[in-house]
Amino acid sequence: QVQLMESGGGLVQAGGSLRLSCAASGIIFTINTMGWYRQAPGKQRELVAKITNRGSTNYADSVKGRFNISRDNAKNTLYLQMNSLKPEDTAVYLCNLQTVQFGFRQYWGQGTQVTVSS
Repeated sequence: QVQLMESGGGLVQAGGSLRLSCAASGIIFTINTMGWYRQAPGKQRELVAKITNRGSTNYADSVKGRFNISRDNAKNTLYLQMNSLKPEDTAVYLCNLQTVQFGFRQYWGQGTQVTVSS
């Protein structure tokens, strides 16, 4: 079993920055993809960014150039640096881990609230 715990959310003014962290514990498979998803009221959950164990990244078009995803495999920790925040970035941000080593498995954190005021 994998446990994911997010931290770093909060209230920030438009144009500000936040850094989210996700600490993974339990049985961690080496080959995996970790990512950040977000869910705002009245909207579908969407992928913000993801990163493989090898360091390959993908970003949603809406955050390209503003957000940066990274990971520290030695610490089993995922990060999301968010810059130039906009009110439309307001959402619950959830950490996700996926692996297909022995068939598809997926784990979710509880989420951390990010609120961007205008």
